[in-house]
Amino acid sequence: MPWEQTTAVVLASQPSTEKDPGGQQEDFGKSSPLGLLILVLFFIAVVFLVKSMNKHLRKLPASFDKTEAKTDDNGKKE
Repeated sequence: MPWEQTTAVVLASQPSTEKDPGGQQEDFGKSSPLGLLILVLFFIAVVFLVKSMNKHLRKLPASFDKTEAKTDDNGKKE
């Protein structure tokens, strides 16, 4: 059998599904309690990060325009 025909026969054959039915064995699609715990911890972390971000955003001025002159504590212009 020539090399070109051998390659075509090998590529055209389907893999056997008797031993491994496409990766869908008895535990396929099931999650563990550890995965749920990690997911809950990520959600809690996101909540704290959003709270922290909001706290920092409230400290920002309404505008960064330099139209007003800055003054120090004594009322002198800088």
